[in-house]
Amino acid sequence: MVHKRSPLRLVTEAETQPAAPRVPQTLGAVELVPGRVRAAVLSGAGRILERVETAYDASGATPADIDTALAEAATVFAGRDLRGVGVAAAGLVDPLTGLIREVNDVPALHGYPVTERLGALTGASVRVEHRARLQVLGDRWFGAGRGRRTFASVSTGEVLGVGVLYDGDVMAPPGGRSGAHMTVSAGGERCTCGNRGCWKTVATTGWLGARARAEGLGDDVSLASLVGRGDGAADRVVEEYAQNLALGLVNVQQLFAPGLFILHGEAREGGEGFRTVVEERLRAAVAFSGAEQPRVLVSTAAVDDVALLGCAGLVLSHG
Repeated sequence: MVHKRSPLRLVTEAETQPAAPRVPQTLGAVELVPGRVRAAVLSGAGRILERVETAYDASGATPADIDTALAEAATVFAGRDLRGVGVAAAGLVDPLTGLIREVNDVPALHGYPVTERLGALTGASVRVEHRARLQVLGDRWFGAGRGRRTFASVSTGEVLGVGVLYDGDVMAPPGGRSGAHMTVSAGGERCTCGNRGCWKTVATTGWLGARARAEGLGDDVSLASLVGRGDGAADRVVEEYAQNLALGLVNVQQLFAPGLFILHGEAREGGEGFRTVVEERLRAAVAFSGAEQPRVLVSTAAVDDVALLGCAGLVLSHG
């Protein structure tokens, strides 16, 4: 019997090396607010790996200008294996259609199809939500809200709003806003939305600056600078600011009793005294003795990262 020998096969160097591990999928995040687009790539643990920021003229922009700014920001996603992209938007947002319905300060964003535009740019699944509501998902996945079924996440500073996680679900009814335009004073100042007495008119950086000027404390003040002064007039303005912030939060406590309020943004400049004023006001509003006593925590997350973490949380929340 003749035995045929198989031809010798040379094994290449590449075949002797172990297979390269699969690169983990990353999470895409885009923050679209008046005048600015931030985009970032995050790890599954919420670590920001890379970021890009672009600007546009909020009042004079056209939809094409928004397209351009979005495309420039989306370059951060090039070559990434994205699990999805979450978008944090200002104004009135329709998550079901992926549209930004209305932004008072940016006419070009009225009806803007942000998920369609970003989907075409990235080839990934894209979801959009209101910026303040998304914050609560960032806290749920990566912050002080981990392990809780119900709590509130609060944006303070130039942007004001509340996101509420209630029994495991984000409170996001169609047409719902962030709370900045809830009425807290029937005869108050005229708001950018056209109504009077909105929470936004008394509990944002704009109010703080105007109030400080009225007290003769100078121009271009910040919450941190007022706290640092330590004089009577500055202390009064800081306490009034904290009380005004609590005005809206008391309404949230009355409706949903979240128990935990996590403050982001400018509130971190107020120190322990500012936090205590808000917490004491919330506790004074608890009507039911068996309810969880409200606690107020101030987030240590970088201000610029808050919305981006929420976007990553939105992607994770939808698998």
